[in-house]
Amino acid sequence: MNTTLAATTPTDASGRPVRLGLRENWPQFSLLVVVNVAVGGLVGLERTTVPLIGTDTFGLTSDLAVFSFIIAFGLAKAMTNLAAGALTAGFRRKQLLVAGWLIGIPVPFALAWAPSWGWIVAANVLLGLNRGLTWLMTVNMKIDLVGPSRRGLATGLNEAAGYTAVGVTARHR
Repeated sequence: MNTTLAATTPTDASGRPVRLGLRENWPQFSLLVVVNVAVGGLVGLERTTVPLIGTDTFGLTSDLAVFSFIIAFGLAKAMTNLAAGALTAGFRRKQLLVAGWLIGIPVPFALAWAPSWGWIVAANVLLGLNRGLTWLMTVNMKIDLVGPSRRGLATGLNEAAGYTAVGVTARHR
């Protein structure tokens, strides 16, 4: 066995060499793209429906009040983005991805049965946490799969998939 090769070749937990690249890891990479499409789709749908809920259901008339859900989302996502680096030091990417999805589970229910606008804003705090973890972890996991030399491709595909889903699902009335 060539010890120089073994020392420089990344290995998985069982000691097998890890092969980086999009072609070599396309099933896992594709699954992560689907995750981003789902996240982007949820965000796009919400951006269309929540302002209508604010004005039609809760009688909000102030644009600031109506769009406070976006402010709450943005602040929660920004704080999660800032914390994500430190979180990856103590947790694996998959753990943070799963945590992000678990945090997002109550969001559609809170939006559907919210007794007040405060519930809508709180749901968007959860959605910001969800998106911060799921979006960041999927892009990091994609970079892990393709390797550092292809991180631009991984990031580009990540953003294209997610934001295309936002655009497709966000409709103007």
